[in-house]
Amino acid sequence: METFVARQAIFDRRRTLDAYELLYRANGLSNQFDGQDSFSATQQVIASTLLSIGLENVAGGKKAFLNFDDHLLLDEAYLSLPQQGIVIEILESVDPSPELIKVCQRIRQQGYSIALDDFVWSPAAEPLIDIADLIKIDIHVTSRAEQGRLLDIGRSRGIAMLAEKVETHEEFEWAWKAGYDFFQGYFFARPVIVRGHQIPTAKTNCLRLLREIQRPDIDFQQLAALIRQDVSLAHKLLRYANSALFGRRERFDSISRVLMVIGEKEIRRWVTLAVLPSLATDKPSELLTLSIVRARFCERLAQTMDDRIQDKAFLMGMFSTLDALVDRPLEEALQEVNLDPDINRALLGMAPERDPLACINFLTRCNEFGDWDQVERLSQYCGIPLGAVSDAYVEATVWAEVAMRAARI
Repeated sequence: METFVARQAIFDRRRTLDAYELLYRANGLSNQFDGQDSFSATQQVIASTLLSIGLENVAGGKKAFLNFDDHLLLDEAYLSLPQQGIVIEILESVDPSPELIKVCQRIRQQGYSIALDDFVWSPAAEPLIDIADLIKIDIHVTSRAEQGRLLDIGRSRGIAMLAEKVETHEEFEWAWKAGYDFFQGYFFARPVIVRGHQIPTAKTNCLRLLREIQRPDIDFQQLAALIRQDVSLAHKLLRYANSALFGRRERFDSISRVLMVIGEKEIRRWVTLAVLPSLATDKPSELLTLSIVRARFCERLAQTMDDRIQDKAFLMGMFSTLDALVDRPLEEALQEVNLDPDINRALLGMAPERDPLACINFLTRCNEFGDWDQVERLSQYCGIPLGAVSDAYVEATVWAEVAMRAARI
């Protein structure tokens, strides 16, 4: 049975990553209950996506929100999961029957946290409010007046409130001022365009270094000189080259020696990993994590589809958030780093039909949003087995953690 998992970030009021909502599907990507052997089916989903993969690998040590419908709740599928670090998210489709309320009360007594997804108030929902630790509000379908009323209800009962579908900084600012405790959506990956302002000097230097490594034939002497000008970068390079990612016995103590031994591919990768944090100094840390996960995920997909484009796919994923990092339109930001035209066209939606990079880019976005119908369609279109997509995403999240530690990001 194929299983699929994606994660969406949840932030607190300081825009610090607090948790991930994990989205999973099974049985050919169907999210429909077939009425047959529900206990076995739901247990398989949880076991395959969380226990076999490893909750720590998917959630990276953060809390994990998991969607539960009536069948998952009534069949007590949650008992396969640890109480610590798990939030049982009750879907809006759940009928708050007396039987289900008793189940939810038992879940609380057993030490699990409970969240209400896409909450809409009604008299029948009152018993659910009484057992909730957190309520999630879709800010696009709930009027601001109603949101204010629900926020008052939550505050009066000591319930944390989360704003869902926060897609822009303007929406984040409004939700923050309204008093929400947590925020979910892609607002952190959307650029705040400040017209008439130049990019700060530190970010300009980073973009120059990124541009240098995009040259077909890297000038190692020039690159070494640029790295030596920044003590922090020089230190990061030596630490990266001596890390477990390479497994070499030789210990490097020279910038020139590192550049000569580890080669152009790894140098391009390291520079990208090392300078992106400088671009993200005033951004949520998850934006950088997202860039690195996308880079590895795109690379893995390319290896399955056409390994000749894997280097381009890695850079495409890494620079897919460049507009948000430097707060400029993506087209302008890409010009600063002089990427391969194929990468630019894929990121800007200007690639020709059936372009493999564009297909990988679109598949990556659909996977992040949990749009499993599109994931299935695109994986078939690209000739990538469905199982390979899921495996690549899980491996990418683990690889990103290792790479960030190695580069001390």
